[in-house]
Amino acid sequence: MYLEIITPDSSIFAGEVLSATLPGKKGSFQVLKSHAAIISTLQEGTIKYRTSQEEVSLEITGGVAEVLNDKIQVLVEGLKK
Repeated sequence: MYLEIITPDSSIFAGEVLSATLPGKKGSFQVLKSHAAIISTLQEGTIKYRTSQEEVSLEITGGVAEVLNDKIQVLVEGLKK
């Protein structure tokens, strides 16, 4: 499954992942291979994704995510510092 995370300024990550957990407005949700299509707004919180090599966490200020055909596109407002 392919994950792309971008901000208005740059691309944060683009690559294959095993899973992704996103902070949805109505609670966190996990995306795995063959997940149903979804569009969700994201609240301030943590995006976690797992590749075959590592697990990464990113603190975000909010955004929008789309899941379609084993591709996750995350548009992030900004990263928390």
